[in-house]
Amino acid sequence: MKRLHVHVAVDDLGKSIAFYSTLFGTAPAVQQDDYAKWMLDDPRVNFAISDRARAVGIDHLGIQVDSREELAALSGRLEAAGATTIDQTDAACCYATSDKSWVKDPSGINWESFFTSGATTVYGEDSIDRELAAQPKSACCVPAEKPARACC
Repeated sequence: MKRLHVHVAVDDLGKSIAFYSTLFGTAPAVQQDDYAKWMLDDPRVNFAISDRARAVGIDHLGIQVDSREELAALSGRLEAAGATTIDQTDAACCYATSDKSWVKDPSGINWESFFTSGATTVYGEDSIDRELAAQPKSACCVPAEKPARACC
């Protein structure tokens, strides 16, 4: 069963943890000095916050799947719809190890489809291909954009 993922960049992690814990009626399932995550069943969502991004607000949206096979199928649907995906294997990010497929929707919003296979003890950074890794870092988990090529 799939789970919606929302990652919000916040400016005050402590106040935000208190707010969302009250809103959701439960403490985070994962809490670190720079990150918190709630794994809710009603609504079925993986809701994460961190104070690591440059801008406050929605960092990215996503769909968490239960298997690598579901991830491959979802990535295939994105490609069939004409989206270019950036795929990652064993990415260490957000205190987890995951296989991922990234895409931008038609409005430029970053979407992450992922299967989490384990936990890590550090927040981490995604290991994306060399071209993207050489670009300036964006918030963890969101691959940097490819630079526009000069014309003529």
